[in-house]
Amino acid sequence: MEKVIRIGTRESQLALWQAHQVNNLLTAQGYRTELVPIKSEGDIDLVTPLYEIGVQGIFTKSLDIALLNGRIDIAVHSYKDVPTQLPQQIVTAAILERGPVKDLLVYKTNTDFLEQPDYIANIATSSVRRKAQWLRKYPQHQLHNLRGNVNTRLQKLAAENWDGAIFAAAGLERINVRPETSVELDWMLPAPAQGAVVAVCREDDAFCLNACAPFNHAPTALTTKVEREFLRTLMGGCTTPISAYAHIQDDTVFFEGEICSLDGTKFFSTSRQSATGNATNIGKDAAEELLAKGAAEIVAQIRNVK
Repeated sequence: MEKVIRIGTRESQLALWQAHQVNNLLTAQGYRTELVPIKSEGDIDLVTPLYEIGVQGIFTKSLDIALLNGRIDIAVHSYKDVPTQLPQQIVTAAILERGPVKDLLVYKTNTDFLEQPDYIANIATSSVRRKAQWLRKYPQHQLHNLRGNVNTRLQKLAAENWDGAIFAAAGLERINVRPETSVELDWMLPAPAQGAVVAVCREDDAFCLNACAPFNHAPTALTTKVEREFLRTLMGGCTTPISAYAHIQDDTVFFEGEICSLDGTKFFSTSRQSATGNATNIGKDAAEELLAKGAAEIVAQIRNVK
């Protein structure tokens, strides 16, 4: 009997959208597939030895465990949620072509308050990166935590007495819920690998590795690798005020990266470019430059807070 590739996904609308992209790419090649929604880690019987092999990542752990347990063959993640160190025995099978990378402000009535230096706006986001960048630009504003999936966060924004909330453009646009009352934050540098989707599988699963290889998007794989190397060299975690964006133009990789203190008061940034053939280390080199300039102090403060 022909093998059915079981594709693991979280149950949110956005996670299912991502899984369907991988599903469609596999079925277009003639593979038989099945989507397997996985409950959050709290709903799973966790097996202690799996933690000992280094499973990390608040949004990816339950899928990684299902993969290691053999419940699924492929796990699909938003790449920005994936720790820079994959669990042992799990490897990247394909990185899909990147979508929108920017952050958006979804506002309640208008954006006039952004031009009013004395106004204390109430802005919601659970991302420490977005909070730090926002406070750097608008230190007088009040920031509020906003958790949950995209739809839950939009509902909470509507219910609360806030001026606006920050979202990833990719998350809202992919499931067609971007409100007209939204504006792109051109000045805000995204999270490393924001807007990219990754499929991972077990390293000994040659069948799934071969199945996914044709839709690995090389330019996205290169640029996200550069960004994630910047993150890994600075800190390693995805819940940090570290931003990075690399893009390719005319066979040149252009990179921007920054780290910001949690309150937005301290800030280090860098930019560089390299021919695509020599770009592998520019994220690491950029991070080492910032550490040498004094960013290590911010990293130490963030670790102490945690």
